Amino acid sequence: MSDTWLVVGLGNTGPGYSRNRHNIGYMVVEELASRHGATFKTHKAKALIATLRLPVGGHKLILAKPSVFMNLSGGPTAALAKFYNLQPENVIAVHDEIDIPFDTVKLKHGGGEGGHNGLRDISKTLGTKDYYRVRAGVGRPPGRADAASHVLRDFSTAENKNLPFLIDNAADAVELLVTDGLIAAQDKFH
Repeated sequence: MSDTWLVVGLGNTGPGYSRNRHNIGYMVVEELASRHGATFKTHKAKALIATLRLPVGGHKLILAKPSVFMNLSGGPTAALAKFYNLQPENVIAVHDEIDIPFDTVKLKHGGGEGGHNGLRDISKTLGTKDYYRVRAGVGRPPGRADAASHVLRDFSTAENKNLPFLIDNAADAVELLVTDGLIAAQDKFH
């Protein structure tokens, strides 16, 4: 396994989406870049990328924010993996998860996409489901409200109070996954 990791934050491009629940992946990779003084630049793979080295273990992280809508995240992800000569086992997708309560972070390797079209597109273009996922809980919509509408809304006022902690925990989960492995990260965040 390489010591270089592609960390793809899922979200929708454009200012109208920037604070949506669906854009938590973008927020997490932005936090990682900020922590380590990295800046995003345009890449030909239809993504903004920032590169950094973690102080623990010296692992290289390529942080990516696809410059496309969420459902088309696979193209930029596969193009970046190919550009950096990375296998799917060195790809981490950071995304919103409605099946996890708000303010909760969980990690997994492989498995289903749970109806998440961004993940479905990544699985399709990578040709496998065997990549890592850092799942930031945004909770289910209240009552019988539509899930798609729920994730395309901004976080509520109450959620915004704890949002920095969710972003911080998800960024910590990415770093721990890279430095100590999946089991250690799951032990801390599950």
